Amino acid sequence: MSVQEILASVGSFSVQDMLLFEEKIRRKVFRKNDLLLRQGEICQSVYFILSGSFFQFQSDGINETIIDLHLPEEWMYNHPSLIDQKPSHTAIKAFEAAEVIELSLQHLHELIVKSQSFLSFGRVFNQPNHRTYLFDHALSPAQKYSYITNAKPLIVQVFPVKMIASYLKIAPETLSRVRASH
Repeated sequence: MSVQEILASVGSFSVQDMLLFEEKIRRKVFRKNDLLLRQGEICQSVYFILSGSFFQFQSDGINETIIDLHLPEEWMYNHPSLIDQKPSHTAIKAFEAAEVIELSLQHLHELIVKSQSFLSFGRVFNQPNHRTYLFDHALSPAQKYSYITNAKPLIVQVFPVKMIASYLKIAPETLSRVRASH
């Protein structure tokens, strides 16, 4: 995926802007189960997923509660930690081998100083939060499943039922029944 295609998801950028962006990003490769962000760390970057998938979770040492599921061609970060520069309550882990582009907050600020076009990255920080929609509305399990499969159709192809059920806050058996009737 080209820098032009990645930036097109954010806004309109000149060739000069794209060259500046290329100078500031880093490509990173993750193996399955590698941690991109640990619980307690402060999120310092946003990541664009080129390939692979990630999940964001909270752990109490025994159980992992899925907070978000991330797929290719998506921007990913821990919103509260990045925005408030406070320790993250969640971890982000590679579900499978993956490659991302990392843009640090510091580098984003440097880009904004050089070109006002980079202010359009505000869209990345204000992107609709599927989790907020799912849990701020009294949705039935079938409505939750329908919403998430419309918003992120690849989710059911990439992640197992148990992880999707945890993300949707429903029992895996309930999700299996919902999927069977869909």
